[in-house]
Amino acid sequence: MEKDKDKDMGWKVYFSDNKRYADIINGIGCRGQQLVKETDLSEDDSQAGKKARDLFRRTALGMNFAIIGIENQETIDYSLPLRNMTYDVWKYERQAAVIRKEVRKNPAELSAGEYMYGFRKESKLYPVITFVLYSGKEAWNGSTSLHEMLDFTDIPESLREMTPDYKINVIEIRKLEHTEVFKTDVRQVFDFIRYSEDKVALQKLMERDAYYHSMEEDAYDVVALYTNSTELVQAKNYQRKDGKIDMCRAITELIEDGRAEGIETGRREGIETGADFFAALTQRLIMD
Repeated sequence: MEKDKDKDMGWKVYFSDNKRYADIINGIGCRGQQLVKETDLSEDDSQAGKKARDLFRRTALGMNFAIIGIENQETIDYSLPLRNMTYDVWKYERQAAVIRKEVRKNPAELSAGEYMYGFRKESKLYPVITFVLYSGKEAWNGSTSLHEMLDFTDIPESLREMTPDYKINVIEIRKLEHTEVFKTDVRQVFDFIRYSEDKVALQKLMERDAYYHSMEEDAYDVVALYTNSTELVQAKNYQRKDGKIDMCRAITELIEDGRAEGIETGRREGIETGADFFAALTQRLIMD
């Protein structure tokens, strides 16, 4: 559980950078079009009753706004459509509460229904959109809509059609094929997760992309957490230069000074660390 909490916090810190948040919106929500800038984003309350969504941003789009959330998910939640719907409805309710307060300031201008419910005919809510970034190793086989969770056995088709649905946006990071749509280091972080189970592909990735030699610390933290290696997280303190971290060199030092034994012990206990890849990469770096 502590590992999960560390990963959740790592993602929250990572996406607190509005450039990356905008990159997710553009790359996923706008299909690669660069429509949103970091300056278009502002903080929005992530509370949803007694619970909290991972991240929310109020996003300016022309003369309008959308409220866009990011939910990080590593394990499959078969109730996720219901959970996400609860979060989103709460955001709509919060908007409606603000509108009600404002509308009732001028009761003389309102119809009976407008005053009673605190909502004018022309009142509008901002759209609420959530991206679920799923990083788990198992292919997502959970529901992606409320209808998929409902038992429609013997329910007439006409009633089924009248049952409101709610769909969720699940993005399986390990299945993303076109990460070039991302313009920040979101691409390198997603690529690392995508290839983390293929040591050959991961080695080639790190050889051809110089970014892994000079990573932002919060990006390094997210990537290191996905190796399940505490020592790799700690190794960054020895590989810091101008505020950046050299992951490749950190791996080399980790192997050379004998700390790899601790990683191998963890692997034997069932923790997948990618130690074989690290060793292979180290040999490559040493030979070079």
